Amino acid sequence: MNICVFLSAADLPETYTRPAREFAELIGRGGHTLVWGGSNVGLMKVMADGVHEAGGRLMGVSVDFLAHKVRPGVDDMVVAADLGERKKLLLDKADAVVIMVGGTGTLDEATEILELKKHGRTDKPVVLLNTAGFYDGLKEQFRRMEDEGFLPRPLTDLVFFAEEPVGAMAYLEESSGVTG
Repeated sequence: MNICVFLSAADLPETYTRPAREFAELIGRGGHTLVWGGSNVGLMKVMADGVHEAGGRLMGVSVDFLAHKVRPGVDDMVVAADLGERKKLLLDKADAVVIMVGGTGTLDEATEILELKKHGRTDKPVVLLNTAGFYDGLKEQFRRMEDEGFLPRPLTDLVFFAEEPVGAMAYLEESSGVTG
């Protein structure tokens, strides 16, 4: 399975790097491919290192203005002209999407895939990995959107909330018919 992970390229504390390493190992040990922003810095590097060390494949999709930060020696690397093309390529290459901790770029990517799902433009499984309660506020906002009629589909049809990496992977494998 090609698993697209949206996440930060920032250097973050162990609270966030530990679950990233755990999820990366699950991707690699499962024989899956990490599809990610291609950067060799911060949490993106933690993920790529973990997947590579556990035997998984790496498929990066960077963007022209960040090309100087790409990870060398990946299995497949594409450099997009702009952020819009990058998002499209990431989603096109993915069988499933996991949203991990991140800033505005991660939030932009997350809402894009959820909007596509809302309109029936994709049926890829989407997991929001809520490490250390990072997305508690967003989860509450999504519930309010659902409760007040802003979502034409049930929230559970759009996204699965996981608190730990093992739950995220179990959901992805079950949704995709992959046996671990």
